[in-house]
Amino acid sequence: MAKDDNGGKELAAADSSHGGPDVPIGTAVVTRDAIANPGFPPHDLRITDVDPKANRRAERTVYTLFYVSIVGSVFAIAAYMAFPINPEDPGSVRLNNLFIGLGLSLALLALGIGIVHWGKALMSNHEVIDERHPVRGSDETRARAVEIFEIANEESGFGRRTLIRNSLFGALIAFPLPAVVLFRGLGPDTDPVELLSHTLWKKGTRLAMDPSGTPIKAVDVTLGSAFHVIPEGLQDLEHGKLEEKAKAAVLLMRLKPEDLNELPERKDWSYDGIVAYSKICTHVGCPVALYEQQTHHLLCPCHQSQFDVANHCEVIFGPAKRPLPQLPIAVDSEGYLIAQSDFTEPVGPSFWERS
Repeated sequence: MAKDDNGGKELAAADSSHGGPDVPIGTAVVTRDAIANPGFPPHDLRITDVDPKANRRAERTVYTLFYVSIVGSVFAIAAYMAFPINPEDPGSVRLNNLFIGLGLSLALLALGIGIVHWGKALMSNHEVIDERHPVRGSDETRARAVEIFEIANEESGFGRRTLIRNSLFGALIAFPLPAVVLFRGLGPDTDPVELLSHTLWKKGTRLAMDPSGTPIKAVDVTLGSAFHVIPEGLQDLEHGKLEEKAKAAVLLMRLKPEDLNELPERKDWSYDGIVAYSKICTHVGCPVALYEQQTHHLLCPCHQSQFDVANHCEVIFGPAKRPLPQLPIAVDSEGYLIAQSDFTEPVGPSFWERS
């Protein structure tokens, strides 16, 4: 024990000689050798900072690029009109995509290069340090922020360089215009309400099985059954088959006649308990494809809207706001189910304007 005490005293003496008399026994003392902050290197002036001619030349380059961007945007719109897509000509698709793509590429490339060149050649490039601070600064800090914005405006020349500023505004306004034109081209050429108000159904059109197109006889529709139906002749269409099917798809069901609670004006729209309703949900246009035999309910699997077939397909649950449109049906001389007319109201989502 005495030897250990002596050894401890020797260590304490050694530590005291390096770190002072208050350093505990066994504490390592590290000499401070941190590198001093050298600060920023000397600021190198650009040629645009010392040569007024170079400054003006850079300014001209920037606003010229912005004007080129405007030209590219206008060219893309003109190309969309000058090279329309013809479904019969695959080459028209290539020309349309080529020239619209060239115009949009020129607009975006010139706009990007102009902004980068503006920042590199004309805006202030002094190095600064942005210290982290609380989200809500003091009043002095907020006042200083406003001052910084004013200084940035002065240094960038955004307020002074009117040609650059106005050409930038013009390029930014012109650049989205081709997108507006292109997206409008995706829509129908005519009024959507008019398109949805008419389908392939007309007086005498036979109800056919989907997708085979086989006409359906009334005797084939058993009690509690549900058929997915399309107009006869839909398969023979050369163009627009999917679009027409999306509007004309129908669900055909058979209930006991006494279970049907029909509206007075629709007493002759069914045949011996057989009713036909649009398959397109009146919420957002999903296919209503699930039928519950016992409750006579139709279910849309997308957002769970439910329609009561026994009560003219009124909405009993879910976000749909309107009953499914009913297709008036009858039977021809050969026993096949036929349509009495088209739907009497537009099919599909309820957000379409209706009279």
